[in-house]
Amino acid sequence: MQDILPKSIQNLAKTCPNPLYIVGGSVRDYLAKLPSAIHDWDICSPMSAETFSEIAKREGFFIQAVYRNTGTVKFSDGENEYEYACFRSDKYVRGTHVPVEIFFTDDILLDAKRRDFTVNAIYYDVAKGEFVDPLGGIPAIQERRLTTVDDAKKVFGEDGLRLLRLARQAAQLGFHPDDACLNGAKKNATLIRDISPERIWEELLTILTADQKCGIQGAPYHGFTLLEQTGILAEIMPELTLGKGLTQRPDFHRYDVLEHSLKSLLYIEPNSTDATLRLAALLHDVGKPYCMLQTGNAHAHHEEGARIAKEILTRLKAPKKVCERIPALIEWHMYDLDCKVRENKLRRFFVTHFPLLEDLLLLKQADFSACMDNLSTAPTCLRWRKLLDQMQRENVPFTLKELAVNGNDLLHLGIPPTKLSGLLQKLLLHTACTPTDNSRERLLRLAVGFANTL
Repeated sequence: MQDILPKSIQNLAKTCPNPLYIVGGSVRDYLAKLPSAIHDWDICSPMSAETFSEIAKREGFFIQAVYRNTGTVKFSDGENEYEYACFRSDKYVRGTHVPVEIFFTDDILLDAKRRDFTVNAIYYDVAKGEFVDPLGGIPAIQERRLTTVDDAKKVFGEDGLRLLRLARQAAQLGFHPDDACLNGAKKNATLIRDISPERIWEELLTILTADQKCGIQGAPYHGFTLLEQTGILAEIMPELTLGKGLTQRPDFHRYDVLEHSLKSLLYIEPNSTDATLRLAALLHDVGKPYCMLQTGNAHAHHEEGARIAKEILTRLKAPKKVCERIPALIEWHMYDLDCKVRENKLRRFFVTHFPLLEDLLLLKQADFSACMDNLSTAPTCLRWRKLLDQMQRENVPFTLKELAVNGNDLLHLGIPPTKLSGLLQKLLLHTACTPTDNSRERLLRLAVGFANTL
C-alpha cells in the first residue's frame, strides 16, 4: 500500500510514538484489487484524540475537528481529508443504533471486534508496511465472503443500520455473506424499524447505484436480492414483496412478480447513474399484487402502482420531485404496449410527456427484458424511436419554447390571460401532428379559432 498511501501520512507515522494504522475500506479494497482503494483513508492507533491531534498539527496537518467523547479527529493535509479514531470498544443496547458507552483501549483485537465485517477489520501498519489481520479478514476477501466480526446475531442486534450496510457492501464489492452472517441478519430484520426513514432512504440510494463504486456488474440486483433474502425488503417495502410467489402468464413471464421486479434492476440502462430511474424499474409492477387481490387480474396495475409507489416514497421521505417522477413513470409504463395506439395520439403523448420520455423508454425496455431475459429491443421502443426520429426530422416542437409563438403574441391578439396556458398547449399539440403549421403567421391565425373552443 505504500505506493498509493499519501506521503504525508507515511511521514506522520514515523513521528508517532505508537503504530499508526490504516483500516477499513481502503485496506479492504486494496487487498481485493478493487479500484476504489485510494478514496477512503481511515486512520487509527491507541493514541488519544488529543495526543494524535497535537502530533498531526506539529507535522503540518490541519485539524478540522476533535471529538473527545468518541476519540475521533477530522484532519487534512491540504489535499486529502482523513479521519482518525482511537482504539475503542463500544457497548450497545439493542435497538439504540448508537453506542451507549465507549471504552478506549490499546487492544487492537477489541477495536477490530467493534466493527461490522472481518473484511473491514484489517489493519495496515504504515511505518512497518505490514498488514495486521486479527479476525481473518484477508481469507474472507480472497473468498469474496462477508463474515461478521463477532456472533452475527450480536453484531446486527447492536445496530439495525448494519442490516442495510450488509446489502450495500455485498453489492458494491460483489461479496456474499456466509450462512451465519445471513442468518444473523434474518434474526434481526425487525430492527430496521428503529432506523429513521431518512437513513434508510440514503442507504437505498447507495444500493441502487452500488455499481458506481467498483464497477461490479449487476450490483443493485445483488443488493436488493439480499435485502429480500434477509427480510429487510419486506420491512421497508412490504407492498413490493407481496409479489413473491405471484406467478404470471408463462408465455410472457419467466418469473414471479417480485423476481421480475428485481430483474428489472439488471436490465435498466447499465450506463445510467440515475437512482430514480432504477427505483422506478424496481417498483414498476408494485401494483400487481394489490390488483390481483382486489380484482383477480392486473389490468389496472399501472394506475394502482403509481399510487402505491407514491405512498412508499412518501413513507421513506423521498424528495418531492422523486415522489412525483417515479409514480408518473409507473403510470405510463404500459402505454402502447401492443403498439396499437394511433400515430397522432402517440405524437401528442410524446409532446405532453416529453420530460419523461427518455426514462420511460428505458423503463419499457427493462420491463420487456426482465420478462424472459430477452435482450432484443422491445417492440414498443422500436416503434417509439422510429416515430420520434421522424418527428425530429419534421422539426416538431416538443416544448413551448420551440413553438413559433408565445404568450405575448397571444395577448396582442386580445386573448384573455386566463386562456393563455390552455391555448399554448393546444397549439403545441396541434403542431405535434401538423408540424408545418409551426410558423408565427399560421399559429396566430389558428389561435383565434382555437381560443373560442376554450
